[in-house]
Amino acid sequence: MADETVATNREARHNYHILESFEAGMALQGAEVKSLRDKKANLKDSFARIDEDELFIFNMHISPYPQAGRFAPDPKRRRKLLMHRSEIRKVLVQLTQKGLTLIPLKVYFKNGRAKVEVALAQGKKLYDKRDDIKRRDSDRDLRREVRGKE
Repeated sequence: MADETVATNREARHNYHILESFEAGMALQGAEVKSLRDKKANLKDSFARIDEDELFIFNMHISPYPQAGRFAPDPKRRRKLLMHRSEIRKVLVQLTQKGLTLIPLKVYFKNGRAKVEVALAQGKKLYDKRDDIKRRDSDRDLRREVRGKE
């Protein structure tokens, strides 16, 4: 069964150097799963943090499911991410290094279960972002020239 992508964090690769990524399950309430299947999620400004040896995602917006009525959970509540304890410890050791943070890259369904791809990342400086833009523009111009000569 193919992965079904629900939401991606498009700003992540622009604002951060991605060092390593991990897959984690998500502990969700029933109506949240239905909203995710309708692709009603947003990862903008979301981040992950380890509290008391457990991994949580903050500021991930999942729109309330209309048929849930008054039982719909808070759209921006913190949600527990499910990873093996050894993986969480490995991430915790790396997070203690200066300047590293844990950000979600995408939310998707794999074999019917909601998963989130989180990454260890280091913030980019303004000049790094400018270099990336220059490189992308020059690559695009080069592809244009090659395509024009054929």
